[in-house]
Amino acid sequence: MVTKAKRAQRRTDALSKERIIETAIEILDAEGESALTFRALAARLTTGSGAIYWHVANKDDLLAAAASDVIARVVTDVSDGTEPREAVRRIALGVYDAIEAHPWVGTQLSREPWQFAVLRIFEAVGRQLQALGVPEPAQFDCASALVNYVLGLAGHRAAAARLLAPDTDRTAFLTAAAARWAQLDPGQYPFMRQVAVQLPGHDDREQFLAGIDLILSGIGEKLR
Repeated sequence: MVTKAKRAQRRTDALSKERIIETAIEILDAEGESALTFRALAARLTTGSGAIYWHVANKDDLLAAAASDVIARVVTDVSDGTEPREAVRRIALGVYDAIEAHPWVGTQLSREPWQFAVLRIFEAVGRQLQALGVPEPAQFDCASALVNYVLGLAGHRAAAARLLAPDTDRTAFLTAAAARWAQLDPGQYPFMRQVAVQLPGHDDREQFLAGIDLILSGIGEKLR
């Protein structure tokens, strides 16, 4: 009994939260959120579920930690000395690319507003707004505008992941949507009919960055 207890303790000590999160990310990337179970995680780590529970309370806790880990890499991957506006653009694009590379991150970001992954984005953006010289009373509003725009992308990607099959042809899907827009009542939807022709060929990443630039332009006006 003593020998078994010692072996279990050694196994628990050798298993770090960082290793658990890294393995969870591998499962999420390869097989999706539904495949992430403590049984599957234990099998990958060649340990027991109890050893994992020592570090992580439940699946929600694990998902939040995994998303926070991915986002942490993004928001810290901005070189010192980068001009604040450009730094904001790089942070935003980093989050965009992270959601594209890890679709489950978009789903997680859309779940709980004050999880650590969201706080990391807020902190990174807020520091750049401070460096930009945004007046303190306006910093929270400006940071919220930028972060909420980014989280809107996360929600959009999460919805798409739920509704569309992974092998959906983007061009075909958007072409069909554009055809439906073009058939809308011209009296009620003149704008949607107008932009329908642009839908199939538009670049999501460039359009996302255009929105960031619009917000930054508005912030720049506040500094004049």
